[in-house]
Amino acid sequence: MTRAVKLSVLRQHPTFRDLEPEALDQLCRYAKHTILQRGATLFAKDDPGNSLYAVISGTVKISVSSPDGRNAILNLVGPGELFGEMSVLDGQPRSADATANTNCEIFVIDRRDFLPFMRSQPTLAAKFIELLCTRLRWTSDQVEQVILHDLPGRLASALLGLVGKRKSAPESHTIPITQQEISEMVGMTRESINKQLRAWALRKWVRLEHGAIVVLDAVALRELAEAGTRGGVLIAAVPSRKEAAWQPDFGPAKKK
Repeated sequence: MTRAVKLSVLRQHPTFRDLEPEALDQLCRYAKHTILQRGATLFAKDDPGNSLYAVISGTVKISVSSPDGRNAILNLVGPGELFGEMSVLDGQPRSADATANTNCEIFVIDRRDFLPFMRSQPTLAAKFIELLCTRLRWTSDQVEQVILHDLPGRLASALLGLVGKRKSAPESHTIPITQQEISEMVGMTRESINKQLRAWALRKWVRLEHGAIVVLDAVALRELAEAGTRGGVLIAAVPSRKEAAWQPDFGPAKKK
């Protein structure tokens, strides 16, 4: 990537675009352009936090895993977003794993360069305060979802959140995510997620595609997310008579 292209990308990045030209030019010298293949590990939990990352294209998965092999996806970071800032700012080890969920282009900025630079740029420091506040609000929302919401509410909120992150894209209602990944985001089994998504597909709220979920009725999902639980009943999971009569065609039954 040439210097001119790098500057152009930084000017369009939401976190850096308000910097003065001289500051952008300095940041350009610090930012190292890196291309990653899907599945590449950027860092693991407890690694030292030596770098800040800015996503140019693709998606990076932030996740944690248990000793018995269970995974939880904490965030999917896309173009225009940053990650790794917490360890860069406080000097503590990484709190999660970061993996390229797709082929990615990123900028990598070394902590030794970034901290002095941020101290000299009050506008950028304010941006990072806003970013940390956003992270804290998001974490509070996640805790609320897990403790107070049932599966439909949690799944609806997750889908709406992913749509909101892609609002600048023309295909914004198409979410490139697998059912396994969404199950790891909301903390439910893939089978439960599949059952709920199929019920919503019958109601024309979503459409299921290979490796993607298309949101067709965001209003219905928003009402469901805001309702949370109603007496412990899985609202919107109860099919109508027409839906109950529908059975997926898995081909001819095997003879016993």
